[in-house]
Amino acid sequence: MAIPSSLVAEFTRLAASNTSRLPYGVETCGILAGSLKDQRLSITTLIIPKQEGSSDTCTMTHEEDLFEYCIQHDLLTLGWIHTHPSQTCFLSSVDIHTQCGFQSMLSEAIAIVVAPRDPVKNVGVFRLTTPHGMELIQNCTLSGFHEHPSNVEIYSDAMQLTWDAARHAALVDMRSSRV
Repeated sequence: MAIPSSLVAEFTRLAASNTSRLPYGVETCGILAGSLKDQRLSITTLIIPKQEGSSDTCTMTHEEDLFEYCIQHDLLTLGWIHTHPSQTCFLSSVDIHTQCGFQSMLSEAIAIVVAPRDPVKNVGVFRLTTPHGMELIQNCTLSGFHEHPSNVEIYSDAMQLTWDAARHAALVDMRSSRV
């Protein structure tokens, strides 16, 4: 999958007002959309949907606007990106379940986490492991924050990624107006 090198910086800029909110920041999420060309997935568009968030959650609202935009512009959903304003760079149990939904629709889908306060790793690109992580989460009936077995690697760093300095993603911010 090709990811524009500037994507994380652009998303971080768009999320800055939420990330800096006192006392712990508010999570922001975005959708990574793009296309399949010459058997290669490429992120071409970063969509910031209308959303609600807290210091440790982010939920899209008005999803029909997002779907309509993707259909009108012939875009595939390739994954998602979100901030951890005051946490480290990892996938929470809620994030893991969200990623399972994305990967169930497209096995190559990725989750990018931006954790500006993590002293070790500010950005992570993750995927659920196959088959073990996907099977475990697809069969998990719990919701909210909860524990998963620690003897199974549920997710890992995504591989087969190319950071492309020659490309820039189109930015679509749906938070303030209808698109």
